[in-house]
Amino acid sequence: MMTAAAYAAVLAACLALIWLGQRRLIYFPIAGVPTPEEIGLAGIEPVTFTTADGLTLGGWFVASPGPLAKVTVLVFNGNAGNRAHRGFLAAALRRHGFQVLLFDYRGYGGNPGSPTEQGLAADSRAAMAYLVGRPDVDASRIVYFGESLGTAVAVSLAVEHPPAAVVLRSPFTSMADVGQHHYPFLPVRLLLRDRFASIDRIQRIRAPLLVIAGDRDRIVPIENSRRLYGAAAAQKTLLVVPGADHNDQALLAGDDMIGAIDRFLQPLRREAARQK
Repeated sequence: MMTAAAYAAVLAACLALIWLGQRRLIYFPIAGVPTPEEIGLAGIEPVTFTTADGLTLGGWFVASPGPLAKVTVLVFNGNAGNRAHRGFLAAALRRHGFQVLLFDYRGYGGNPGSPTEQGLAADSRAAMAYLVGRPDVDASRIVYFGESLGTAVAVSLAVEHPPAAVVLRSPFTSMADVGQHHYPFLPVRLLLRDRFASIDRIQRIRAPLLVIAGDRDRIVPIENSRRLYGAAAAQKTLLVVPGADHNDQALLAGDDMIGAIDRFLQPLRREAARQK
């Protein structure tokens, strides 16, 4: 029969294993990236850029057709897959006249390194710096689009480098809140290394904000997204997609979502057109 000390030792060992392996429960990278042609995309420019700590990251630049005033959307991916899984989003935004940069974080899409909160923040800064350096990008017309985990990356960067607008799809208050929801039997707040606490930063964003969430989201509960939305101090708009779960097509590149983004960014496009 196990003593209390033995139970405590087993529990401590289990918690230590969880602490050491927790990033495998957060990040789910896929290394192999198909060519744009293999997923039905044309006119894509493969790009690379280097982070402050010396990692070279890969991405795709999707230029908008025609002479429209250029508004560029910088996409921050969720915690799984790679940039190819956001190809349909980029294609849909391009059809509405927007330029898009898709890129992969460290450890994703065959990139070197391993993902961490600090690392993803460095990757986001490098992506922004790359866009600002392009002659076909208006640095004052860059929009951040964050998906799930990427919403926290976008919020953090928006505090440091304010964009023209921010779009958050399935955002959450903090990784601790989401983790506690899914693992109520664990001391998540004590164990968590990468906290992604958007709730502590959202009030510092002053750019117009669009929040998109599904009311059947089983990964980020709609109540959590609403709480972050409620804490935002910026001019803001909320779109709730009825019946949509976290990875449903409606929240990947659905017509309602893309239409809402297009309407949300029209004032920015009109302003850019007047200044041409």
